[in-house]
Amino acid sequence: MNAHVPSSVAATLPEASDPASIAFRGAMRKLAGAVSVLTVGQGDARTGLTATSVSSLSVDPPTLLISVNRKASAYGALLSERTFAINVLRPHHQQLADRFAGRDGVNGAARYAGAEWTRLSTGAPVLADALSVFDCELEDAIERHSHIIVIGRVVASRITENATPLLYWAGAYRGLAL
Repeated sequence: MNAHVPSSVAATLPEASDPASIAFRGAMRKLAGAVSVLTVGQGDARTGLTATSVSSLSVDPPTLLISVNRKASAYGALLSERTFAINVLRPHHQQLADRFAGRDGVNGAARYAGAEWTRLSTGAPVLADALSVFDCELEDAIERHSHIIVIGRVVASRITENATPLLYWAGAYRGLAL
């Protein structure tokens, strides 16, 4: 696992208030993304986070990428557990997305309240009615800047047919009009 950030890279990072960083954030808000919840851990040690930075890396073998802020409460659990699930949310999961984003101040296992959870191959918590689920083993975690790039080997997946995603665009949740 690569966890080293070269000092030459760290020294050239712009400040969050830098005009280029502000412009970048504004431009990224125009990039619509599916809302997912990363889940990790067991029992009272469960935790997780909301993310829109999930993407496919490879079909052979099935792998995906997710960017995780190193300040996220799930950061340590993700690196120690080495298994996790990505749960792609549906429009009725908006409150769950907010809870896993920390918007209501709830942390850890309390974030799982009010939803039905199950498990697939790795034992990571899986949202029973998610649009799709990717059950993953941590293949690599590469530290870059404020985040880690998590590469997850997908060992199982599941979909809900005839359902639509919860999207995030321009700072708000959206549905998909068909």
